[in-house]
Amino acid sequence: MDKQKAMNKFKLEIAQELGYIDSPNNSEYRNNLNQIKFDVAQKENVPLQRGYNGNLKAKDAGKIGGNLGGQIGGQMVKKMIKQAENAMVNDYY
Repeated sequence: MDKQKAMNKFKLEIAQELGYIDSPNNSEYRNNLNQIKFDVAQKENVPLQRGYNGNLKAKDAGKIGGNLGGQIGGQMVKKMIKQAENAMVNDYY
C-alpha cells in the first residue's frame, strides 16, 4: 500500500473512532464530513453555501477547517505518537 492510501485509511479509522462515520467507508466519510462542515459553519455564523464559496473570507474558511481538521488531525498525531512510543519500547526493551 502506498503512503497516500495508508494515510487515507488511517484518517478513515480516526473519523470512525471520533464517531463521524459508522464504518471505514470513504463515500460515507465524505458525506458526513460535508454535513459536519455545514453544521460548523452555521454554529460559527459563517455564510457557507453549497457550490461556489469564493466570496468566503479566509478567516471564516479557517473557522470551519480548523474545527474539523483539528479534531481529526489532532487524534491522528496522538495515535502516531503512541505507535512510535510502542515501537521504541519494543525496539529497546
